[in-house]
This record gives sequence, C-alpha cells and structure tokens, in this order.
Amino acid sequence: MKLTVEKLIYGGDGLARLPADERGRGKAVFIPFVLEGEKVEASIAEEKQGFARARAERILEPSSLRIDPTCPYFQRCGGCHYQHSTYDHQLAIKVEILKENLRRLAKLELQFPLEVHPSPPWNYRNRSRLQVHADSTFALGYFRMSSHELLPVEQCPISSPLINRALGVLWNLGRAGRISALLREIELFVDSEDAHLQIELYLDPREEKSSRTQAGESLAKLLHDTLPEIVSVYVFPQSKRSLARGSGQTTDQPDWSTRTREFGYLTKTANFRVSGGCFFQVNRFLIDEMVNIVTANCAGDLALDLYAGVGLFTTALTALFRHTIAVESSQSSFADLKYNVPPNVKAVRSTVDEFLSTKGARLRPDLVVVDPPRAGLGERVVRSLAKLAAPRLTYISCDPATLARDLVHVLAGGYRVEQVHLVDLFPQTYHIESVVQLIHR
Repeated sequence: MKLTVEKLIYGGDGLARLPADERGRGKAVFIPFVLEGEKVEASIAEEKQGFARARAERILEPSSLRIDPTCPYFQRCGGCHYQHSTYDHQLAIKVEILKENLRRLAKLELQFPLEVHPSPPWNYRNRSRLQVHADSTFALGYFRMSSHELLPVEQCPISSPLINRALGVLWNLGRAGRISALLREIELFVDSEDAHLQIELYLDPREEKSSRTQAGESLAKLLHDTLPEIVSVYVFPQSKRSLARGSGQTTDQPDWSTRTREFGYLTKTANFRVSGGCFFQVNRFLIDEMVNIVTANCAGDLALDLYAGVGLFTTALTALFRHTIAVESSQSSFADLKYNVPPNVKAVRSTVDEFLSTKGARLRPDLVVVDPPRAGLGERVVRSLAKLAAPRLTYISCDPATLARDLVHVLAGGYRVEQVHLVDLFPQTYHIESVVQLIHR
C-alpha cells in the first residue's frame, strides 16, 4: 500500500496512517528508515489492535534530506537509525521529538529556545559492546534490527578508530580458531585520547569459574600480543538477564582481571579511574561539554550528586560548593567514586530512594543533580526530591518519555523549568540525551 509519513517518533520509526474508516482516522503504522513527508510503498509486517508495523519496500517520493548511508550494515544492524539523513536534520528530528514528549506527556510548552549541543557525527563512541559466536563458524557483531540474532560486523563507523582496529584483531583471532567458544560478549572501551584500551570479556555463566578464567586469561594474552594499547582486561560471567534479553548487564565483581596500569579517562576536570563493569559517558567528544552544562552558574554550600557513578559530575561540583555528597549503589562504581573524588566529598553507597528517605531527608542542599538510568526517577524518588525543595535541580536524562513522566511530578512539587539542553551523545541513532535545569519557585 501507499503511505505518507507524517513525522518521526522516538524509537527511530516514521509514523503514517492507514486510510480512515467509519470508526475515525486510520490506524497508526510505524515504518523504519523513512523521513517525514516521504511517500512510500509499504507492506504490513505486523498488525496489532491499535497499530501496525510496516516495511518500506520503495520510496516513491523521497525527502530532499535523504542521503546514502555511510555504513554497509545500515538497516540490518540494530545500532543506527538515521544514517539515511543529514546530521543537521537528525538534530532537528530529535529536537521535535523531545519537545513533543514534553508537550504531550508533561504538558510543558517551552517558552524559550531549546539549546542544542552537536557532536562530530562519526567515530564518537568510546565504548562498544559486541556479541560473539565462536562455537563453529566465528562471528562478531551486533544484534540485527529488532531481534536477538547476531549480525557479523567487521567495522563500526560510529566507534573510535582504536575500537575499529581492535575489531580487526578479534576477527583475525576468531577466524584462526583462537577464541574460546565460552566467550559470549566483548566490550571495548578507549580513553579520551583513543590511545589506551580496556576490554571486558563476558563468558558463559553455565561453565565453572575456573574454566571462564582460563579462557579469559588465554584470550587476554593473545590480545596483548597484538594490541599493545590494552592496559586492562576483565573477565565477567554473562548475566542471566543478558542471556535472556541481550541487555548486557553484569554482576559487579569480575571473575578475573589483569592490568598493566589503571585505566584512566582524562577530562578537563580530572583523570577518572573507570574499572571494568562501570558506567561512563560514551561520547568521547562531548564529556567536558556535558560537565559544563550540568555545573554552569552553580555555587553554594551543599550539592547532592545522585546516581553519581564514578564521580564525573561530583568532581566538578567540588570546586563550586563547600560540601558535596555523592550517592551511588553499584559496588564497583562506588569503589571508583571514592578513588576519584577529593577528600572533602562524602561518598555514600546506597540506592537513591533509600538515601533520600533516610539520611538525605534532613539535608538542605543548594543543588541536586540526578542522572538516573533509562527507567527514570520514579514517583517515590520525585516525592522525596520535592520534600528537599533544593533551590536548583538538574535532571540528566537518556529517555524523553521517562523524563516527561517524572517532570509531571517535579513540576507539581514546586519547580519550574529554566533551561533544556539536547546533548547529542548518540549521532546516527534515535537516542536522546537531555539536561533539564529547574528552579524551585
């Protein structure tokens, strides 16, 4: 059937509609790899009661902003969604999606310009996680679009040059039969200069720890021989959740690790130790800009950094506030947090919910910074934040829908939005990173 794309939505798809019938306007149809205004010939791939999914078989009237994708795996690999459009247009798409989520879910119409912070569109990722099949025929790559089926990938233009070099080494070892069948996933993490490499190996958790360790240690030695940039290797059991959903979540503690030196990530603020399994921002070009946005025009007596990770924002806040408290629940991230921050920071290992409902309830901070996971804050944490009534609240979000949901309760708790920033940490993809700065009325 012939369909016209109305707009792009969060998740990368274009929205079109089936013809209207006696019940009203037509059912929504979601189509990947299209652009707004395009007329396409599409076939229905899946139909539900309230919507349908379709494939664009032919672009009948292409957008003037459509371009040829750079990556040979585009439309098969599940990592990128917008390579068929110019980078400036990708930013415009994300701005409209963020505004629409705030308008539709939080009933928030921005009365000021949304600040956009672009990134170099290629080779920006400092961290890439790949799936491995080494049972019979070796394969290394990402999941295919909308599946948990492995797509072999030998290059990744959004990943750093050193990561791409490491991919070539891994393929050579795999083709030579020198990678254990126990290996399930591998994560490659480069430093700020793209000069040093940290590797995390995720092995079959059904095998004995000693077998995983032996396989990981053997591969680490092979990699060290051909990639002198490697400074540390960690061996983890692949988590059950990762096995079931491909989520890549890990346990805190590795089975085994080796280091020729500590892996450090240098920013304008500090040199951060980032151990295996710890979270760190993935765009190697925008980390300092993120820190500047979060800490701009802030000063006072006490700052709270919640979901502090290894201390990226905490360390910058210590230069602006007399006291800083950083809260982190992960055991490995907390160890790095304590290592990275100055002595005048109080580091607390706790969930944010537990901290705010106990010790944090008595505090009177001048600023609260929250950087929650994709699921957002949740109503309990938002209620606790409202009781704190800090003069300033900065919310860093990687999901506009959960951000908008949380803002409903934050705004009801006495805050108003002062600024909204879109920081494009993920060019070529639908993912949206934003920073919302709020003031208590």
